[in-house]
Amino acid sequence: MSITGIKGMNDILPGEVETWRFLENEARRVFETFGFSEIRVPVVEKTELFLRSIGETTDIVEKEMYTFTDKGGNSISLRPEGTAPVVRSFIQNKLHALDPVAKLYYMGPMYRYERPQKGRYRQFHQIGAEVLGLESPKIDAQVLFMLVRFFEAVDIGDVELQINSLGCPECRPGYRAALVEFLAERLDRLCEDCRRRFGANPMRVLDCKVPGCAETTIGAPSVIESLCSVCGDHFSEVRGLIGDLGLSYAVNPRMVRGLDYYTKTAFEMVTGSIGAQNAVAAGGRYDGLVRELGGPPIPGIGFAMGVERLILLREGQQIAPPRLPLFIASLGEEASREAFLYMSRLQRLGIRAEMDYEGKSLKSQMRRAGKLGARFVLILGEEEVSRKKAPLRDMDEGTQEEISLEDADLRIAERL
Repeated sequence: MSITGIKGMNDILPGEVETWRFLENEARRVFETFGFSEIRVPVVEKTELFLRSIGETTDIVEKEMYTFTDKGGNSISLRPEGTAPVVRSFIQNKLHALDPVAKLYYMGPMYRYERPQKGRYRQFHQIGAEVLGLESPKIDAQVLFMLVRFFEAVDIGDVELQINSLGCPECRPGYRAALVEFLAERLDRLCEDCRRRFGANPMRVLDCKVPGCAETTIGAPSVIESLCSVCGDHFSEVRGLIGDLGLSYAVNPRMVRGLDYYTKTAFEMVTGSIGAQNAVAAGGRYDGLVRELGGPPIPGIGFAMGVERLILLREGQQIAPPRLPLFIASLGEEASREAFLYMSRLQRLGIRAEMDYEGKSLKSQMRRAGKLGARFVLILGEEEVSRKKAPLRDMDEGTQEEISLEDADLRIAERL
């Protein structure tokens, strides 16, 4: 019996990986234009990091984390999200001492044990960005502007920017009390998960995708109505700035974040094209997270995008693999050896080339060249090797010319 991959953890194959690389390269290009630098953090972290940052009563911690005890008796977890590891690295490496403002981005796999479905897997990939050290509404607006620019750069248009404010430790308790009072009268109509959330994190009830819960919570108090003056002014300025930047958006007062560390500005890029899990990117401000994880009182804001969901939105826009510039067809042992040497010289010049390694017929080799999409084919036989001249066939034009083998690598390099 052959060994198969783990359910919900997928291979990314040639023909698919080109689209992944395109998205990653565009993220690097756009983010670095805005002054961000790449950071790479481990896939495995101490479980305590996620308990303290995400919150012990979240679905991620309670149901979805891959958590293990290692040989030293330590509890470790595969990272379910990227912000907490980036903040841990920021604190541990004292990046705030190097520069009071850190603009960081990351990309890579995350892990959550949940039922695999379209666009949502147990190993999934995120591209994210974090800004640490600024509390100005201007950085909120710049992060939103950068996110929208990325979606424009990768030609994904079927998305809407939605924003909200989640308040702060000063104003959220009042809102929580009003929400609890509202939900208590409707508790028997909520799903089992929402009844469990009610005591620990009632705001999460507003994010439930179960139709009955969504209907039951119509008319729930809005967090925006409970904002203190500081949060209210911050949210108003963010809205004004993104309006000045020409960004279209909608205020969604029911938007909450699934992680406990978020405060003030929250946002999502939402689509109607991929079913109930309609957020393609999500993030917000987390002004207390650095201090919660043992660092100085430094504010932060960031977001993450699901790469698999981005790819779903680009269906029909696959990126073609790069075309093969040259295929070398050879007949006979001596010609095969010369083909190998010419191919290696071209590769040294940075030109991709392929050849037949197994002495197949010329007809078979030409079929292979066509399958690989070769632009040119150099044909070598024993006679060509002895004369030091060989035909170079232009596969697009259907023409052929004879070139000298003594400078074939340079001549072909010039052509390509």
